[in-house]
Amino acid sequence: MVGFKSIAWLPETTHRRISAASKKNKGSILGILAFETAKTMSRLVSIYKSLSDEEISRLKNDVIKSQGVAYLNSVDEEFLLSLAFAERLEDLDRAANSVSRLGKKCDDLGLNRFDLIYTDLQLGIIDFGKLEYGSRTADKKLRKMEKLVSATSSLHAALEGLTEMEVSERRLKQLKERQIELLQKANFDLFNHKLENQRKDVRYFREISLWSKTFDKSVDLMARFVFLLYARICSVLGQGINPPPIETIKEKLVPHSGPLLTTSKPTMVRFYSRKSLLFFDEDDNNNDGDGGYGADEEKIVKSNKVFHSAGPTTLGGTGLALRYADVILLADKYLDSTISVTHEERESLYQMLPENLKALVKTKLSKNMKFADDDASLAEGWREAMEDMMDWIGPMANDTVNWQMERNFERMKFDAKPSVLLLQTLHFADIEKTEAAIAEILVGLSCIFRFENRQLGV
Repeated sequence: MVGFKSIAWLPETTHRRISAASKKNKGSILGILAFETAKTMSRLVSIYKSLSDEEISRLKNDVIKSQGVAYLNSVDEEFLLSLAFAERLEDLDRAANSVSRLGKKCDDLGLNRFDLIYTDLQLGIIDFGKLEYGSRTADKKLRKMEKLVSATSSLHAALEGLTEMEVSERRLKQLKERQIELLQKANFDLFNHKLENQRKDVRYFREISLWSKTFDKSVDLMARFVFLLYARICSVLGQGINPPPIETIKEKLVPHSGPLLTTSKPTMVRFYSRKSLLFFDEDDNNNDGDGGYGADEEKIVKSNKVFHSAGPTTLGGTGLALRYADVILLADKYLDSTISVTHEERESLYQMLPENLKALVKTKLSKNMKFADDDASLAEGWREAMEDMMDWIGPMANDTVNWQMERNFERMKFDAKPSVLLLQTLHFADIEKTEAAIAEILVGLSCIFRFENRQLGV
């Protein structure tokens, strides 16, 4: 692999001086930044797992060819694969941005300038390195990162528990000072024993977690993994495919209801800028220079090109994806409910709809009620039809909610399972098709409730 401690453009004499200095000074430890580092490591592990042969096969043979994705998003498999390619590159770029920020605190010059090295990698100036996906060395590094993330996650939980116990300790001291004998002495002793054990746990997890690791060792491990993942993404998702520019994506998501067909192929686009390795605009001069994590994360959210590429005729482009996903999941819950749904619950579901969808539901209801003489057979027919629809639209609604939860930057989580792709969600779904499907579902629910309430004498 391209060594971060033996970079070609770094003079040999300078490198030797830095290496000698690094041996004398082991470098500063991560400390409180262990949690941000663990989040970055968990992202890298998640991307690694999402690029396994099994996951790639599932993406190409199951996800892209699924009924919901083909009907609501697009039937162009090559285009959908290019979306997956672009989004995985964005995921990796976010992780690389975090590695770059942490690298600024490293003693090693190569790690300190990781953003430049990563940009050179994207430009093809330097090679991918010797570390290969699925190799024994890569799996060993993967297990090492998983172990560090797990230990850091345990440390986070232990610190939270210690904080709560210390608050209780202060309250108990206040009770003692007031000479209020509400608890027996044995109870105080038991609490103090538990508190001491909690502090021991914190010290133990600090020792084995990223908290006590140096910036250089942690960043070096992640940086090498970034190179490995970039090579893997290009290999399994980017063969003959380049991430499509925004204009191409919007053209391929047709601006009307009907088969989602495409005619043109995506054109080449580079996802980097002169200023940094990520999607920051070339004319973006709002960098405050303080290196704050919050500011960088905000830039990443604003510059998420795949997310913002959804056109005005898609749910993502109109901001309705998550709301419609909630409607679909709530309808699915009511459909499977063994308890009769109340009028208030149905009214609440109805109020979640925008005005145009309310009108569509009313129109369909008025037409279907004309043929409601045989309620039993009609209700049974609607239930079967709804179950068939839920089989393909339900997973997309679930994935929409999961996608939002996975990318909530405010949550301190260390989940390393493969993440959901936008193409699996309702984000790129055609509005007319989705609203027609939701209307059918709600009309079916209404018909079923009408019959079941009659049977119960309601």
